[in-house]
Amino acid sequence: MSRILITSALPYINGIKHLGNLVGSQLPADLYARYCRARGHEVLFLCATDEHGTPAELAAAKAAMPVDAYCAQMHRTQAKLAAGFRLSFDHFGRSSSPQNHRLTQYFAGRLAENGFISEVSEKMVYSPADGRFLPDRYIEGTCPNCGYDKARGDQCENCTKQLDPTDLLEPRSAISGSTDLEVRETKHLYLRQSKLKDELDAWIDSKSNWPVLTTSIAKKWLHDGDGLQDRGITRDLNWGIAVRKGEEDWPGMEGKVFYVWFDAPIEYIACAAEWAEAQGKDEEDWWRWWRTDAGAEDVRYVQFMGKDNVPFHTLSFPSTLIGSRDPWKLVDYIKSFNYLNYDGGQFSTSQGRGIFQDQALEILPADYWRWWLLSNAPETSDSEFTWEKFQVGVNKDLADVLGNFVSRVTKFCRSKFGEEIPAGGEVTPEGAKLIADLDARLAAYNGHMEAIEVRKAAAELRAIWVAGNEFLQTAAPWTSFKTDPERAAADVRLALNLIRVYAVVSAPFIPDASAKLLESMQTDVTDWPESMGSALEVLAPGHGFAVPDTLFAKITDEQREEWESSFAGTRG
Repeated sequence: MSRILITSALPYINGIKHLGNLVGSQLPADLYARYCRARGHEVLFLCATDEHGTPAELAAAKAAMPVDAYCAQMHRTQAKLAAGFRLSFDHFGRSSSPQNHRLTQYFAGRLAENGFISEVSEKMVYSPADGRFLPDRYIEGTCPNCGYDKARGDQCENCTKQLDPTDLLEPRSAISGSTDLEVRETKHLYLRQSKLKDELDAWIDSKSNWPVLTTSIAKKWLHDGDGLQDRGITRDLNWGIAVRKGEEDWPGMEGKVFYVWFDAPIEYIACAAEWAEAQGKDEEDWWRWWRTDAGAEDVRYVQFMGKDNVPFHTLSFPSTLIGSRDPWKLVDYIKSFNYLNYDGGQFSTSQGRGIFQDQALEILPADYWRWWLLSNAPETSDSEFTWEKFQVGVNKDLADVLGNFVSRVTKFCRSKFGEEIPAGGEVTPEGAKLIADLDARLAAYNGHMEAIEVRKAAAELRAIWVAGNEFLQTAAPWTSFKTDPERAAADVRLALNLIRVYAVVSAPFIPDASAKLLESMQTDVTDWPESMGSALEVLAPGHGFAVPDTLFAKITDEQREEWESSFAGTRG
């Protein structure tokens, strides 16, 4: 048994997230967490809402709420949606927690002690129309690198190039749209990432198994142009973690807060502290996951995120951990994803484009979405959601393959043998061939899951489902029953046992349907199969079962057309 720490990129607090956000981090992280638990590993799966920064203030103002009350409300909303999609977090925390305040201030103090913080007087953009300094991301303009006209002042989301606000062409306030921008002087703290460049480079080079997407983005930031730049970690804002040097005041930094991108990754650690406190555990119980001098040396730490988050997780957050010179656990594997696009364009939270998590759950149960999103995860390139693709995927994979197998087997057995596992007969040649095929496919499926190859794992799981249908077609127990009922009984017994196996191995993808299958087969045996031969004998002759209701209803053309129309515009 291994110990596996899993974190998903933190969803931002300013509204309900769309499906592209879900499949880019939380959902594949949940898939992996469920698989690891099923294989007997000790798992700590953490996520939280990312609550600081200007967007939270603006969203709260739009909702006519104090920002702390708004964040508390949206945390409850996002936690409820996470539960709706069956995301199995061990703890879903908040970056505004007291634990994160303490840890963020602690890290800043340690970095300062070790010479990795500098105080810089700089000129920043001030908007008289908005009456405030504008954080980088709230200055928009045209990217000088690729020409994208909605590039932010910190980074172009189109080409991922790191930017400063003064780099933008035709800059404007993203809050008011005002082009009347002034440059005023203010003092800020910078994380001296450039001093850690060689250590970061060597560390990334040691991760030869990382996805190409992850390492290529990290290397680009390390070596393109002038190389890795120091990064501001404070802002002139009201909402956030007050700038302190550990437990001490920081002269000259009064009224400032830490930049959200400094404190948000630290919440991964703080979330473990929140989890321990919520569970009535001691500090040592979360230290064993995060400090290599307290037991974390044998932990495998895996992070999940969209490609736009990669620079901060491969460079900025590791700079924070390494620069502290404390024995913090560094990530072992970063699983990054490209973008899921929506019907010819991009999903967009800010523009309300696409289908959002609450809307999705209102029209179909979670498993429909989980299966399609994971089986089409944007791993090696961007992928696209269309309602037609969604309809085809659900109908073919879930209804025609898995659902059809379960329905055929249980209904046939009920009509010929009653509602219990039939006795008689030995494993037939067709059954032996199925067992050998399933053993090979299970090994491939396990391999893909362990390597976090999401689409390949989904394809192999579907092939495991298909194998059951092909066995039924070849064995044809409805025919053999007429002349050799014992042969038919043996094949049906194998097929009914296969339903239990399907429930177990499919649970990481479709947990609700898997629970329904286990209930129908009247068993709570969920041991992951090591040998298909023995796994397909767990339900003995005489064991009762019930024919389940329709496992997955097909999506009709009328439904698809209605949804296409309903979600063609933007969310209000």
